Amino acid sequence: MDLTTMKKAKDHVGELVKIGVWVTNRRSSGKIAFLQLRDGVSYFQGVLLKSEVGEDLFEELKNIPQETALIVEGTVQKNDRSPIGVELLIKSAEVLGGSHDYPITPKDHGIDFLMDHRHLWLRSHKQHAVLQIRNEIIKATYDFFYDNGFIKIDPPILTGSAPEGTSELFHTEYFDQDAYLSQSGQLYMEAAAMAFGKVFSFGPTFRAEKSKTRRHLIEFWMIEPEMAFTNQDQSIKVQEEYIAYLVEAVLEHCQPALAILERDQELLKTYTQLPYPRISYDDAITLLKDNGFDDIEWGDDFGSPHETFIANHFSKPVFIMNYPKAIKPFYMKAAPNRDDVYLCADLIAPEGYGEIIGGSERETDFDQLLANIKAKGLSVEEYGWYLDLRKYGSVPHSGFGLGLERMVTWLSGTEHVREAIPFPRLLHRLYP
Repeated sequence: MDLTTMKKAKDHVGELVKIGVWVTNRRSSGKIAFLQLRDGVSYFQGVLLKSEVGEDLFEELKNIPQETALIVEGTVQKNDRSPIGVELLIKSAEVLGGSHDYPITPKDHGIDFLMDHRHLWLRSHKQHAVLQIRNEIIKATYDFFYDNGFIKIDPPILTGSAPEGTSELFHTEYFDQDAYLSQSGQLYMEAAAMAFGKVFSFGPTFRAEKSKTRRHLIEFWMIEPEMAFTNQDQSIKVQEEYIAYLVEAVLEHCQPALAILERDQELLKTYTQLPYPRISYDDAITLLKDNGFDDIEWGDDFGSPHETFIANHFSKPVFIMNYPKAIKPFYMKAAPNRDDVYLCADLIAPEGYGEIIGGSERETDFDQLLANIKAKGLSVEEYGWYLDLRKYGSVPHSGFGLGLERMVTWLSGTEHVREAIPFPRLLHRLYP
C-alpha cells in the first residue's frame, strides 16, 4: 500500500490507508488513547483502541514521546470536530525514528527560546499554519500575474547601484568593484518592461538597517511588477485587484490554517471588497492633526501610529497618494501642476500592519531624471544604463513592490513579522 496524506484520504472514509506521521501530542484513558499526528500537510487525530492493536502496541504508543516518527495504517472515519473533518482509527504502527527530550513541549515558551530553536519551531501548529498561508500567497501571486499577461524576470542579487541610495545596503566587493546586496529589483524590472511590456520579479532583497521594530527584516522576499504604457491610476487598480486576489486565495485554500491562528475570516472577507479608499498625503496630514496628532507636519514621513490610525479610520486597506518629493526616491514622476509631490502611493493595511505596497509612476523624461539623480548626490555614471531607458522609446510606465513577509504577517494575523519567516538566520539573532 502506498503512503498517502489525510488531506487526500478524507475522501475515502471507511477505507484503509497508510500514512507517515510525527506524534505531536497524546492522551489516554483506560483502553483508548488519542494521538495528535502531523503528516506534513495536516494535523489530525489518531484513535488507538487496545482491542484493535493489542496490549503491547497499545502500551508502547500511548506513552510514545513527542515527535516520534511513525508509519501508521488505519481506517479513515468521520469526525466533525476535526479541522479536516476526519480522523484515523489506527490498526497498526511502525516506529521509524525515535525522539527523546524534545525541547519544544506543549507549554508556553519565550520568543527568544523559540527563535533559538527555529529549526524545530517550524513543526508547531502556528508556524505550520503561517507557512501554509505563505505558500498559498506565493502560488496565488504566480497565478495572478500569469493570468494577467505578465512574464517573470529575475533581476540580479548583486548590484552595482541602489534605487534608494546606499546607506541601508550590504556592501561587498565584486572582484575590483563595489557591489551591494539588492535592495530592490525595480530598476532592472523597468528595463525588462521596455522589452516585454508587463513583467514581475519575485526574489530576496536586503536592508542593512538595524531596526528593532516588529515591522522590519534585514532579509525579505519582494514581488515587484512593472508595467509599460501604464499610468499611476491604472497601476493602483492592478494593485488592489492583486491584494483582493491574495486574500480570496487564502480564504479559499487555507481554512484549517486560519482556524489554528484564530484569524477573523469574516474580517478578511471585507478586504476583498473593491475599490479600496484613497486619501492624498495632504488630506492624511489634515486627518491626523484633526484627531490630535501634533507630532507630524507636512513633509514628514508617517510612523506606525499614523499609518495605523489612517488605515483603521477606513477599516480597510487604504492608498495614501502623492507623497512629498523629499521623502521619496528619485525615479518617481512629479505630479502635474505641482513641484513638491510625486505620483506615488503606499497601500496601508488595517489592524496596525502598516505599509504592504509602495508604488509610483516612473519619471520618463531624460533631463528631469538626470536632474533628480544629481540632486540626490548619486553617480550619473552608475545610472547611465538606467538613463538609457529614457533615450530609446521611453513610454509612461508604473510599478510597485509588495513585501511577502509583511503580507503573510497581515493575513495570518501574527503579532511579529519574524513569525512569518521560515528559517533561522544569524542576522535575525543579531537584530532581534
